[in-house]
Amino acid sequence: MHKVGLVAIGRNEGHRLGACLRSALSKVALVVYVDSGSTDGSLELARSIGADTVELDLSTAFTAARGRNEGFARLRQLAPDIEFVQFVDGDCEIVDGWLHRAQQELAAKPELAVVCGRRREQYPEATAYNRLCDIEWDTPVGEAKACGGDSMMRVSAFEQVGGFNAALIAGEEPELCVRLRQKGWKIERLDAEMTLHDAQMTGFEQWWKRSQRAGYAYAEGFWLHGNTPERHWRKETLSIWFWGLVLPVLAFGTAWFTHGWSLWLLAGYPVLTYRIYRRMQLQRNLPAQDAALYALFCVLGRFTLLQGQILFHQRRLLGQGSNLIEYKTANQIKIIS
Repeated sequence: MHKVGLVAIGRNEGHRLGACLRSALSKVALVVYVDSGSTDGSLELARSIGADTVELDLSTAFTAARGRNEGFARLRQLAPDIEFVQFVDGDCEIVDGWLHRAQQELAAKPELAVVCGRRREQYPEATAYNRLCDIEWDTPVGEAKACGGDSMMRVSAFEQVGGFNAALIAGEEPELCVRLRQKGWKIERLDAEMTLHDAQMTGFEQWWKRSQRAGYAYAEGFWLHGNTPERHWRKETLSIWFWGLVLPVLAFGTAWFTHGWSLWLLAGYPVLTYRIYRRMQLQRNLPAQDAALYALFCVLGRFTLLQGQILFHQRRLLGQGSNLIEYKTANQIKIIS
């Protein structure tokens, strides 16, 4: 594993950061932790257990993409011979065996730029929102269009496309994968356990903000690559606008002219909910309760996703900077603009 390095990013992750770093130390050539203004002693903890550290200059807007890029630069400076880099968020633990499996896969398949595996919620039964995250993480195995924040990447491929787009506040991993695929690289999700994630998502407001951030990411990704042959997030964006705005405007806006008949258009929402419910049962083999939970929040999420889309275009048209949209509570994270 002397060809593998690891970059972890975080802010005020507490004991979760210690578990994250310890799950990789001694298993890779070097571990670099990138901190973005923690006030809970995260930097001192990382140094005490043997990780190299980078403290971001917060006079420049922080994004996860920027943190990963700066961690990668530090990794290359200290370990110039590494061939693969594992990126991980500070609230995740690396599962035993993953690093070796991922390194073997990349070494055996030179066409691969990225491999990822199964990220699981550590406490999926703690809240409905944690459970939603766990369902979301379970994406299909095989060749994929994108990866998430936890993945192992080929250093040469990462450098070829210039790393992450540091200006993106979310969705930086799929955007990077678009550019990788444009260069002929492939991304693969392995049938293997990769990381344990601790969302600590306990309330509806957290879920709402997280979904809003996703809508922002869809809008920005579509703005950057939607008109290319990739058509990045075109379908998702059109669906958000249709279900979040067009349909309700048609239903309520024409109700007077149609003597209320247009309100029947709102029946599309329970139909959509049922279609998602059945798909999750048939394609993902989810229990009925989990499929219903996921379907309900998918449909409800169309409205908060729309908020994120509108926020992106508002900021873009007004020339405003991109402030972070963070779902963690104040006692979990210090929000930075």
